[in-house]
Amino acid sequence: MLTGKKIAIIGGGKMGSIIARGLIARKIISAKDITVTDIDASRLELLKSQMGIKVSGKNAETVKDTDILILAVKPQNMGQTLQEIASVVNKSKMIISIAAGITAAFVEGYLAKGIRVVRVMPNTPALAGAGATAVARGTHATPADVKLARAIFDAVGITVEVDEKLMDAVTGLSGSGPAYCFLIIEALADAGVQMGLPRELALQLAAQTMLGSASLYLQEGKHPAQLKDMVTSPGGTTAAGLQALEEGKIRATLISAVEAATRRSQELAGGK
Repeated sequence: MLTGKKIAIIGGGKMGSIIARGLIARKIISAKDITVTDIDASRLELLKSQMGIKVSGKNAETVKDTDILILAVKPQNMGQTLQEIASVVNKSKMIISIAAGITAAFVEGYLAKGIRVVRVMPNTPALAGAGATAVARGTHATPADVKLARAIFDAVGITVEVDEKLMDAVTGLSGSGPAYCFLIIEALADAGVQMGLPRELALQLAAQTMLGSASLYLQEGKHPAQLKDMVTSPGGTTAAGLQALEEGKIRATLISAVEAATRRSQELAGGK
């Protein structure tokens, strides 16, 4: 699907480099067909030496020779970046934006009428090839554009297509979610240490337990409550632990975290 295509990634930061690595590792596209741009020359040299990709400090010049453009800049820098490249973006190019809170309409507003834009929200587990990415069509994007975007991000995990109005909720759940999971891993490990386990062992057990639980859900397809019940014996240790979690309002707290992150994504969009 991407054979013969040239991809430019504007922004060589964490997510931009993750995408490039995933595409190369999965052999979705050759390193020679990927160009990453960034304002940090030392960062570009590092990426070039690590992956063998092309690098550039000139956005507009790079975009001219690109089929697919991935905008991986910070939300606050998106307007300036779009102004810089607007004159060289034509209808032959597909635009993918991964900036939190930036709508497809915002991107389209800086570009010529009819430009195809796909909005994407990936997350950092893409670095381990286990990302969860949501894809939403802009005004002029086609089903084929969505298919192409999904092929790119399937290289670093799984993808789902959603209506763009749901993207702020996606940001609050899977976009910010890894941070919640890391906090839970850290807390479980802290508890293990308090109960006498060595720190590294506690961290390993906590992380593998979360990974294994998620994998079991994805493999079995059963409701989480059913899987929870499989672990919970009447009057047993797990039942006691679950009672403590419910008393601590873990369910309500996690719901509040997703709600707060969603609201912040909406605020970012409103400020653009």
